[in-house]
Amino acid sequence: MVSPYLSSALTDYAPPGIKAELATGNQPPQAVIFDIRRFSIHDGPGIRTAVFFKGCPLRCQWCHNPESQSSQPELILRLNRCIHCEACVQSCPNGAVTSSDGEILTDREKCRVCGACADACFPEGRQIVGQVYLPSQVIEIVERDRVFFEQSGGGLTLTGGEPMMQLPFIRLLLHDARQRGLHTVMETCGYASWQAFASILEEVDLFLYDLKLMDDIKHRQFTGVSNQRILENLKQLTARGKMVIVRLPIIPGVNDDAENLAAAGSFIAGLGQVQRVDLLPYHRIAETKYQNLGKEYLLRGLKSPEPKAMEMIASQLREFGLDVSIGG
Repeated sequence: MVSPYLSSALTDYAPPGIKAELATGNQPPQAVIFDIRRFSIHDGPGIRTAVFFKGCPLRCQWCHNPESQSSQPELILRLNRCIHCEACVQSCPNGAVTSSDGEILTDREKCRVCGACADACFPEGRQIVGQVYLPSQVIEIVERDRVFFEQSGGGLTLTGGEPMMQLPFIRLLLHDARQRGLHTVMETCGYASWQAFASILEEVDLFLYDLKLMDDIKHRQFTGVSNQRILENLKQLTARGKMVIVRLPIIPGVNDDAENLAAAGSFIAGLGQVQRVDLLPYHRIAETKYQNLGKEYLLRGLKSPEPKAMEMIASQLREFGLDVSIGG
């Protein structure tokens, strides 16, 4: 059942397409979200509330949020917290958690991500990442920080994962936020149809647009998809005068070569409407996350770029007349 608050919000704020669908009695769209981070200062201007959506069409080998890749809730294991109490063994209804020679074993093939073992784990060595939200629940959390938004020029940021994979939800959420006078930012990998972007174009104040690799073959190799749609959508956004900050992750040995940087600089400079280019140095924080999710990390052992190397890359891109910063 839709709450009275949600019914009012949908009536007042829903875009015409979603409003018509809801008028038929359908439930409002839901989304799987793995984090709502309040007081963020790295996801757009000012102090922001960043909403992290699960699901991404890319599989970047350096992804620092591997828990965002799947669109479904997942089980994270933090084995260093395990006290071998075996509460998880006793609570699992699917026989996915067993004990052998004092070691707790988890069969992810049998796991149904029901959360029983996580609920029973007192030291929080087990956690289900990803919860289902309604738009009203998210906007209620965001509204708590309005005073900080007003003082700092902040607002709401949608990130992930890729928010565009949960389009009906973000259309409603962005429309609601804009009607409430909130500044809206969306971080995107750009891999979606232009029709999807067009449907939210007027609801987003600023796009944080990720650009990984300029060579299509290498882009497929390291992310799993072509970059043609990504490049074209970025052209379309800037051609329509949208505010865009391009973000370049710098991955040693992958995209920090002179050829790729020159191609990126030339392409971005040719757009003419980019506010800034943010260089994001690779870091190794995700290695443990992959292990906790039972996934293989393909860039194990890769070191972060040195500050001097980042400055050299920034200088190279500035030669194209771009405003470049390190971090973002």
